[in-house]
Amino acid sequence: MADIESFRDKLEKEYSFPTLYKFKFIVPEKKLDQVVELFAKHDYQTRPSKNGNYISVTAKMMAESSDKIIEVYKKASTIEGIISL
Repeated sequence: MADIESFRDKLEKEYSFPTLYKFKFIVPEKKLDQVVELFAKHDYQTRPSKNGNYISVTAKMMAESSDKIIEVYKKASTIEGIISL
């Protein structure tokens, strides 16, 4: 919980909300659909790894608040094998 509060503080200091926020993840190829679901209404790009086992996902989303950004990271953390950058 302290990590979330620390992250929230950093977001509040660095951004003026609403803001366009960029998310970056690396995900096993089999789990790509779950990540794409998080950004279905937003712009995102994917790029496969050299061997095709992983895919990087970069998504941009207009966030009304730091809580919205944290909510996305919490949902993403439930996806097995995901790495948040």
